Amino acid sequence: MPELSYAERMKKTMHVTWLGEQRYVAQNETGQQLIIDNSELKLGVGPMESLLAALATCTAYDVVEVMKKRKTPLSHYRIEVEGERAEEHPRRYTTITVRHIAAGAGVTPESLGKAAHLSHEKYCSVAATLNSEIVVEAVLEEQAGVASV
Repeated sequence: MPELSYAERMKKTMHVTWLGEQRYVAQNETGQQLIIDNSELKLGVGPMESLLAALATCTAYDVVEVMKKRKTPLSHYRIEVEGERAEEHPRRYTTITVRHIAAGAGVTPESLGKAAHLSHEKYCSVAATLNSEIVVEAVLEEQAGVASV
């Protein structure tokens, strides 16, 4: 079997299924699921909230690893992320603030700041994606054997 290229190995796929109202389940290739919910009785987070969470967790991975490699591992860490949205459609985020709150032996505001800066400027793929032009292609397919609405 031929070895996969880097692009093929890095390709990610999510399957999103409508559950009714404005509720969806997103599932990755290995079966992990995420509820995305914009209905009146929310059972999950909204799509824009999930984007904030993706940014926060991506940078958290990096910061934890950088601090560990610098021999100042974190004992406590959380991120508060806040997004301000435009009033007009598509109501995209215009500003996102990522607040890193951490503690640990030898951890200073400067060392935490350097780790956060490295993440936001070099390592975090979500941050890099948010700062770039993205080509989004819509492909339409009709599912065979399902009645049309």
